[in-house]
Amino acid sequence: MTRFRAYLAQRLVASLVTLLGVSVIVFLMVRVLPGDPARVIAGLLASEDEVTRIRVQLGLDRPLHIQYAIFLGRLAHGNLGLSARTSEPVTRELMARVPNTLKLALLSSALAALGGVVAGVIAAARPYSGFDYVLSVATLFGVSMPVYWLGLMLIIVFAIQLRWLPAAGAEETGAIVLPALTLAAFSIAIVARMTRASMLEILGQDFVRSARAKGLSELRTIAWHGLRNAMIPIVTTVGLQFGTLLGGAVLTESVFGWPGMGLLLVDSIFSRDYAMVQGLVLTFSALFILINLAVDLLYAYIDPRIRYG
Repeated sequence: MTRFRAYLAQRLVASLVTLLGVSVIVFLMVRVLPGDPARVIAGLLASEDEVTRIRVQLGLDRPLHIQYAIFLGRLAHGNLGLSARTSEPVTRELMARVPNTLKLALLSSALAALGGVVAGVIAAARPYSGFDYVLSVATLFGVSMPVYWLGLMLIIVFAIQLRWLPAAGAEETGAIVLPALTLAAFSIAIVARMTRASMLEILGQDFVRSARAKGLSELRTIAWHGLRNAMIPIVTTVGLQFGTLLGGAVLTESVFGWPGMGLLLVDSIFSRDYAMVQGLVLTFSALFILINLAVDLLYAYIDPRIRYG
């Protein structure tokens, strides 16, 4: 337990350092974007005095290192500043959008894990069969397909032509189905390919052949001896794909008008809302780091041979 706590403390420190590095990169990148945010907020017809007042109000007249120090000081107290677009606290707007993005990402992750693992196991159990070849083509299509194109195709088919599901928004029943399918398509392909490769490696080992020789059923051999020992790379892939889904939510939420962090990020970038962009990117980064930490901690429970410290 002591070694585990030391490992956990080490990872938490590394996570904080990573977030600090992300904050530096985001802080600098949003300030090299073309255009004057004060002019964007004030409007094209605003006077120079009004633009100057807004620039001073936002602290944009100060040197960059002073602006960053102020940003870190606020961040240490959980204050991400005020949105330049709405004049509302960034934290309040984030808290209103985080549940929608997490709901979409979690549902997409569940679809990716379930669909990808099942398809990969079946393909590994019957290598070079018709299903295996179909899965190879389907995963290649899923990996290569642009998210926005798939989203538009699903809208045309299921929302416009068949009228089964709503095309956009989050108010109507079933509105999350099309965004979740769009977001999960890429991850299902990745998880399926990783599961197939891991299962083929495990099923070819001696202990699996011994289990079959002892008379165990094929289902129990594959599920208990095969899948259980192939879970480490599968869990890693699913965890990493959750971070990919959070990033992919930017395009998916824009296509479907889903009121999450991704759509808010796009709106904030176009309006030069520095505080909101910084808060959103840091939130995305923190969620991704937490998922990776949780995956690392799961390793010891999946494989008893793994010990921390």
